[in-house]
Amino acid sequence: MKNIFNILVITLAMAIAFSIYLFYFGDPNNFEDPATKTKPKQGNIVGMIYTGGPIVGVLIGLIIIVITFTFERYFSINKAKGKGNTAVYLKKVLEHLQKGDYDEALRECEQQRGSLANIMRAAIERFKTIEYDENYPTEKKLAEVQRAIDEATNLETPLLEKNLVILSTVASISTLFGLLGTTIGMIRAFAAFGETGTVDATQLAIGISEALYNTAGGLFGAIIGIVSYNFFTTKVDDYVYMIDEAILGVTQIFTIRTKK
Repeated sequence: MKNIFNILVITLAMAIAFSIYLFYFGDPNNFEDPATKTKPKQGNIVGMIYTGGPIVGVLIGLIIIVITFTFERYFSINKAKGKGNTAVYLKKVLEHLQKGDYDEALRECEQQRGSLANIMRAAIERFKTIEYDENYPTEKKLAEVQRAIDEATNLETPLLEKNLVILSTVASISTLFGLLGTTIGMIRAFAAFGETGTVDATQLAIGISEALYNTAGGLFGAIIGIVSYNFFTTKVDDYVYMIDEAILGVTQIFTIRTKK
């Protein structure tokens, strides 16, 4: 389902991008020669961008993709953090566990929700089930709790990290497409000299504009992608660190309780 969503977003973004490129930037009213669309009207920025060529459409699509997944990661990570202040929630849960009040701790998890709450709930429910079970020695009780924690963590962590690779990939691809557009534009610019032996101002202008607009588009997409990737990677790392700290605290409390 995740891959289907990503494919749908990417396909839709490219379709929207080329629609913008063809029908908005390529609107005949933006050009002095509506039939060939090679001479933008004086001061018409939209028409000038169109002369950058089809790679401009690709770059617009990549920018839409990176913006879309930036918003997706923002809302998903905030949802994963759950409701309310995470530090306050964790403090309350640990206090309840120290008192042996598992029901209150579970109630806090239910109210908080989020990835950390799901992991904590899995550990608490498992320990509550086996705490007084004589079939489980102390070491096995702790092993069972750790197993429950590992299973919950393996389910929650990918949800935090998913689609980050798309942001980093789009950042790299944007740079490469911008470079490709720049190269093609310069080839066209120099070809204007070789075909006639004289300077064709129109072809030269088209080639240079194609190079510059693709360069700008590629850099813009790369900047957004890199900033977003680093920002969300930092947020995920901080949250995962908090999860590790919470797991350590819960494990220590359960270790003490098993020895009573």
